Amino acid sequence: MLEVKDLSVAFRTRKGEVEAVRGVSFDVKRGETLGIVGESGSGKSVTSYALMRILDAGGEIRSGNVTYGGIDLRAASERNMRDVRGREMSMIFQNPRAALNPIRKVGHQIEDVLIQHARATHQDAREKAIRAMEDVRINDAAARYDAYPFELSGGMCQRIVIAIALACDPRLLIADEPTTGLDITTQKAVMDLVRDLTRDRGMAMVLITHDLGLASQYCDRIVVMKDGEIVEEGDPQRLFSQPKHAYTRRLVDATPRIGASIRDLLPPEERTPQPSHIIHDRPLLEVIDLAKSYPGKSGPVQAVKGISFAILAGQSVGLVGESGSGKSTTSEMIARLQDPTSGAIRFEGQHIALTPAARFTTHHARRDIQMVFQDATDSLNPRDTAGSAIAEPLKRIEKLKGAQLCARVEELADLTGLPRPLLSRFPHQLSGGQKARVGIARAIALEPKLLILDEPTAALDVSIQALVLNLLVDLRAKLGMTYLFVSHDLNVVRLLCDEVLVMKDGEIVDRGPAAKIMSNPDHPYTRSLISAAPQPPTAPEPEKRAVN
Repeated sequence: MLEVKDLSVAFRTRKGEVEAVRGVSFDVKRGETLGIVGESGSGKSVTSYALMRILDAGGEIRSGNVTYGGIDLRAASERNMRDVRGREMSMIFQNPRAALNPIRKVGHQIEDVLIQHARATHQDAREKAIRAMEDVRINDAAARYDAYPFELSGGMCQRIVIAIALACDPRLLIADEPTTGLDITTQKAVMDLVRDLTRDRGMAMVLITHDLGLASQYCDRIVVMKDGEIVEEGDPQRLFSQPKHAYTRRLVDATPRIGASIRDLLPPEERTPQPSHIIHDRPLLEVIDLAKSYPGKSGPVQAVKGISFAILAGQSVGLVGESGSGKSTTSEMIARLQDPTSGAIRFEGQHIALTPAARFTTHHARRDIQMVFQDATDSLNPRDTAGSAIAEPLKRIEKLKGAQLCARVEELADLTGLPRPLLSRFPHQLSGGQKARVGIARAIALEPKLLILDEPTAALDVSIQALVLNLLVDLRAKLGMTYLFVSHDLNVVRLLCDEVLVMKDGEIVDRGPAAKIMSNPDHPYTRSLISAAPQPPTAPEPEKRAVN
């Protein structure tokens, strides 16, 4: 169905030409799902944009052939390509909210595609758009038709994007990181939906992802990309159990899995003994009947419903659950960024919720409770350098300045593994892993007793995630910190946490030691979360590893 031969793509930049894809060749057969895996910057997305001829203005296909159903896509006119896009080849983009027009109703956006490709008239477009929404299993599609993207959850927006992609019954679907940022049950629902629809319609699919567990579960064949080139390809079982290329081995090793320790995620030459940590028998944090409600159209909406738990000093506690379960609201109340509707928060025996969040900056406990936010990019001021971001709490609370401030910032950069030359760079000049390190360095600048981590590795590549997780283990041992780790990645929670709290609909439905919760949960909801998690590939045995 699709044949790509020696594809090369380059971008013109201020500093010269950058070759993003070099000599890439692969094919996709009818009914097949081909996975393209690799880390950020490997050329996965650029390859897909080149196939669809939607490269940025500075991008250009320099060489190679792309043939779809006998049609030379490189030679096709833009008018012909507009017919191919949507009708023959379609794409699910990585960020559903960015892919949707925020000021148009989602139903109208589906209509646009149907009318553009003559699959509907203005008279029957609404009916067909609602049917497309029903095809992707959106309940009460007629009511959702008039919703705007901001009124829908991330998973629902992703379903709308899938409905747009499939509205014209294309023969080839390109899914670019279609589940990034979704919780595991929504991820499974979305991927099962895409798989079933492509099978029912006899379509082929190209799945682009950095999640090896997802690729091994849904793909018939996989190609691995690094630095714009394909370094290895094969069926998932062979590729992940007996990888031939060192880069593939590194990706498999860095993927959290059952039976692995946190040090096992690192390359063998970087694995040092894991430091021990002390858990004290006194509670550092106590949450008592904590509740939070928001005003809604039909009355108050309860985001958190009277939860109670305690965290011992030195402990790492995981808070897991689906989107909308109340995890982030709970963590923001504990961090004193939101006020609870009712209930108490005791930190070292003091009722800190009595001080409103707006005035908590001046509270003496402010320095002891810090937070690492989910999106490292959005949590950094784009106009401040990395060094300025790290220095901010030191200037505001410690009142440091001059040489003393610079020395402390450099010390924190060294502690978090951030090279000192990067301190003068702005966020857009840093990689995702480097921005995550800046966020962590800023959060630990005041040496807090409690560090709240809200999905700190959600959008990171597996090798960068491995480095960040190991950094957190080392910092916990060095500084004696206590962690509240908010995540929907159960494999990561298994590695980092001593205890686990499971939230659903604003309530804690399961709790206990991480090993017990992950292996033998009591609550059906916890079991459903574990069963929905994609199983990562098994790491290759050392003796089976071939020399590259």
